[in-house]
Amino acid sequence: MNYHKYYPVDVINGEGTRCTLFVSGCIHQCRGCYNQSTWRIDSGLPFTEDDEQRIIDDLNDKDIKRQGLSLSGGDPLHPANILSVLKLVKRVKSECPNKDIWLWTGYEKACLSLAQQEVIAYIDVLIDGKFEKHLKDPSLKWRGSSNQVIYRFK
Repeated sequence: MNYHKYYPVDVINGEGTRCTLFVSGCIHQCRGCYNQSTWRIDSGLPFTEDDEQRIIDDLNDKDIKRQGLSLSGGDPLHPANILSVLKLVKRVKSECPNKDIWLWTGYEKACLSLAQQEVIAYIDVLIDGKFEKHLKDPSLKWRGSSNQVIYRFK
C-alpha cells in the first residue's frame, strides 16, 4: 500500500484529536474530488512497518491525547489496500483499545466484498458513498455530499 499524507495531529477528519492517514488508490474518481492526487494506486510513498509503528506510537502518546485514527484517501477499501489496512486496524484495536477508527470510502456499505467487510468489523465509524458533485453540501459534517452516509458501530 502507498499513502500520500499522514497527520499525527488532526482535528478535522472525525471527532476529537486524531491521527489521519490518506492512502493512495481510488477507482471511483469522483468528479469534483478534492483529493485527486491520491487516485493512482502507485502514487505517494510506500506504507512501511515504521509508518505503522509511528501511528501506534502516536495513538499511545500520553502528551497528546488522541481519540483515534482516521483513514481516508484515495480509498482505504481499494482492493490493493485491503491487506495493509486490515493489518493496521487489527493492530490499532489490539494495541490501542480505547481509540476509535473512522474510515471514508467511495464504496457503499451494502455492496462491500467479504474482504472489505472484514476491515469494517474493526472500525467504529464508516462514511460511505461516492462524492456526488451535484449533491455537494458544505454544511454537512464529515462528508462532502448528501448521498454519503455515516454509520456508527459498537
